[in-house]
Amino acid sequence: MLRVSDLSISIGSPDNYIDIVSSVSFEIGRGEILGLVGESGCGKSMTSLAVMGLLAKGGPWVRTGRAELSGFDVIHAEPYERVEAGHGGIAMIFQEPMSSLNPVMTIGEQIEEAINVHQRVTGSRQNLTARDYLEMVRIADAAMQINAYPHQLSGGMRQRVMIAIALACQPQVLIADEPTTALDVTVQAQILSLLRELCDTLGLSILFITHDLGVVAQLVDRVAVMYAGRVVETAAVDRVFDAAAHPYTAALMSCLPDPAHRVRRLVTIPGQAAKPGQITKGCAFAPRCAYAVDICREDPLPYAMLADNHRALCLFPRGVVR
Repeated sequence: MLRVSDLSISIGSPDNYIDIVSSVSFEIGRGEILGLVGESGCGKSMTSLAVMGLLAKGGPWVRTGRAELSGFDVIHAEPYERVEAGHGGIAMIFQEPMSSLNPVMTIGEQIEEAINVHQRVTGSRQNLTARDYLEMVRIADAAMQINAYPHQLSGGMRQRVMIAIALACQPQVLIADEPTTALDVTVQAQILSLLRELCDTLGLSILFITHDLGVVAQLVDRVAVMYAGRVVETAAVDRVFDAAAHPYTAALMSCLPDPAHRVRRLVTIPGQAAKPGQITKGCAFAPRCAYAVDICREDPLPYAMLADNHRALCLFPRGVVR
């Protein structure tokens, strides 16, 4: 469905640049949820903005790579070209709905705007279709709530409205950038359940961006772990939790509380995450890795292909599986 290949995002000029996302590749199949995981600043949101074509002009720019949706490169297409070619089918849910929704428009008007652009529905049918989307995302009494303004809704309801707007774009792929971070655990569980239901019933492909490994375990099918702008490990979610191959992924897992509720000291990852341009060759995690040797700091660094479509950007992945 969506294939991102060799995506590099840079800052600076074409003659003097620094990569902040480097050679990122991943695929999402139809009806699949891929979790993009990593610390803050590792390039998760930057990757999603590039795929959406939302990088600000004069800011970070796509130096190399493609993002193909059913064979159509959406990264290098203008927004109108996506719609006219019938490939406008990527929508995004942002982390904070209050800053994403227009405060002076009702939620119905904002959903209808998306319906008008992507479905060419006009007149009274727009309002009826907007109600259908509100009902689809489990907002009670949609006929009344459709005339509400964003500030009149709770955080969970605003996030559901964002999902309704995204669905009104009739996407094939839905990008969710930490959509549950600002919500309490009860509402978070409801939103995650809704996303899983939409994925199963509509055949949506979802790129779910998060740093919460608990959410990853609950929702996604496969995981891509990012560090310092690179994808360092990709595998099925169960395999990542049971047999993490990259030292960074293993370190993240060791930072989790014991699932058996046994009392133990939580592990921390030593050092600081690499800054853009700081690591120019070899493994970016090597300065923090207890298993690194001199060869880890040399170019090129190949992916190790493991069982069950499991790959890790590490020279000695099996040696760190515990």
